Amino acid sequence: MKQVKNTKIKKAKNKLSIVIPILNEEKNILPLTLSLINKIKNIDFEIIFVDDNSLDQTQKILVNLKKRYKFFKPIIRNKKRDLTQSCFDGIEKAKYNNILIMDGDLQHDPIYINKIFAEYKNNNYDIVIGARNLLSGSNQGLSEFRRIASVILIFSFSIFNIKTSDPMSGFFMFHKNIYFKNKKFLFGKGFKILIDLIINSKKNLIVKDVFIKFKRRHNNKSKMNFRILFFLIQFYFLNIFKKFFTK
Repeated sequence: MKQVKNTKIKKAKNKLSIVIPILNEEKNILPLTLSLINKIKNIDFEIIFVDDNSLDQTQKILVNLKKRYKFFKPIIRNKKRDLTQSCFDGIEKAKYNNILIMDGDLQHDPIYINKIFAEYKNNNYDIVIGARNLLSGSNQGLSEFRRIASVILIFSFSIFNIKTSDPMSGFFMFHKNIYFKNKKFLFGKGFKILIDLIINSKKNLIVKDVFIKFKRRHNNKSKMNFRILFFLIQFYFLNIFKKFFTK
């Protein structure tokens, strides 16, 4: 499939909205916030934590941090829990055009944001991905089962000509116009949005991997469950149908 270069989107310099979907991350919010403050260099940023109806002290901590930091913009969702919709809500409220999605469990080290932003700003990429080298087995944050499952997903989705080694990454940067221009075409439920954006965009997006080391999850457990797996399978076969049986 031939890729089409994106020359229309103008990237704002050194401005970044960081969207972080969270659920029951009371012990990770402050450490992640401080890490972002200390490790991001020469970028004006806002932090948008999107709480997906947590049952712990997450919401209270978000309210307190909002009083402390001007760049802190929490969103409290009282709707049905959905990781994808949490990301969408964050993008809708973002002040800046450049969007970074990342997890809230400290597995994504903010030190990589500087490199991801530099690749994104200085080149003609639509999406820059903080990608795990899943084939190497070197990522300590993944169990062997999760690593093997992720590799299977990579090969399963290769039929869609995805140009990334980690289509299930939750750590990536893009211009928010990619979301708004393709919003009505997105599957939009159940799991991380990267693969949805790549497959269902109406143009062939140019993507770039920046390899990262995936850290161990802190103070919480994986949000992956059978409901999310069901949505992922549904998404896969729906797009298989669209690819081969519709024009």
